[in-house]
Amino acid sequence: MNLPDFRLEAYFSHWEFAARHHLTASDAQSMTVRELLALADPADAAAFDAQWLGYTQTFGAPVLRAEIARTYDTMTPDNVLCFAGAEEGIYVANHVLLGADDHAIVITPNYQAAETVPLSLCAVTGVPLDPDQGWRLDLDRVAAAIRPNTRLVSINFPHNPTGCIPDRATLDGLVALCRRHGIWIFSDEVYRLLGPDPARHLPQVADIYERGLSLNVLSKAYGLPGLRIGWIACQDQELLSRMERMKHYLSICNSAPSEALGIIALRAGERIVGRNNALVRANLALLDAFFADYPHLFEWTRSDGGCVGYPRWRGPGTVDAFCEDLVTQAGVLLLPSGIYHSELGPVPTDRFRIGFGRADVPDSIAAFRAYLEKRQL
Repeated sequence: MNLPDFRLEAYFSHWEFAARHHLTASDAQSMTVRELLALADPADAAAFDAQWLGYTQTFGAPVLRAEIARTYDTMTPDNVLCFAGAEEGIYVANHVLLGADDHAIVITPNYQAAETVPLSLCAVTGVPLDPDQGWRLDLDRVAAAIRPNTRLVSINFPHNPTGCIPDRATLDGLVALCRRHGIWIFSDEVYRLLGPDPARHLPQVADIYERGLSLNVLSKAYGLPGLRIGWIACQDQELLSRMERMKHYLSICNSAPSEALGIIALRAGERIVGRNNALVRANLALLDAFFADYPHLFEWTRSDGGCVGYPRWRGPGTVDAFCEDLVTQAGVLLLPSGIYHSELGPVPTDRFRIGFGRADVPDSIAAFRAYLEKRQL
């Protein structure tokens, strides 16, 4: 099996820590260990301080899985398998569910692993989200893509990079369609809980579909990517056991200190996510005003959820050249749409990803504005 270079990570490897303004960050505001411990009750803080640095359970610490299960409507700890971040969950789920004779359906544009991992295993069909329809998921196109050997449909809402969320009727229609054909739904829900309007968020697929896998992580809405704590929730415990056995070849288990800190984060989740959503709302208002000042350069569609958006570049030249000049001349990092190239069909080439979940967004927008004024764009 040969996987191509991960374009996003290669781009970030070059620019992320060199740029002064990371205005394409896909995670919310993070915190120090000390700040997180300040949110813990005395017992949890003491447990972290006394943490044994041995191996942990491959499924994840029982207390951690119990806290994760509480974030669902119907899941129990036995319905949860932990991973070292979300990426490992994507890799394991696809390898357990898909074989050479199978077929998968993936929405585009997408987080690259959602496409390249299944493509390394079987035939894959892309179903594009339509920018002219608010990035709407077209169930008729999904239905038309189904083959007799279709085993998996992969979705991601709130969507990276567009921030779109379909309505509940669309999600219910997708579940009904997959149920009729016995197809699994892999639902990347890492941005769930994050966004300007909590009422827009959908139920988690694992709660509403017996063949649903819900992927989540502490990296995005909680702003704690350094913990590397992700998980999949699923009603099918036998499938979880198969994925656990594959995890033996990968991370084996999570970091024990990270699990202890993850328990604290989940128990303080309302405060952490509440703070990050306040930042999202404030930063979205700044972006609304910023893009309104430059209608000749940008087409801005407000995100339904998450902390990233996908504006269109209307200015001179290509969006790739614009993004490169912006980061080299002003230190402002955006993610050009070339990163979201798909082997499954055409995707927009005139867009860039912008992030708005961090506390330094106002300074980054100011540097962005100064660049445009200096360039007289």
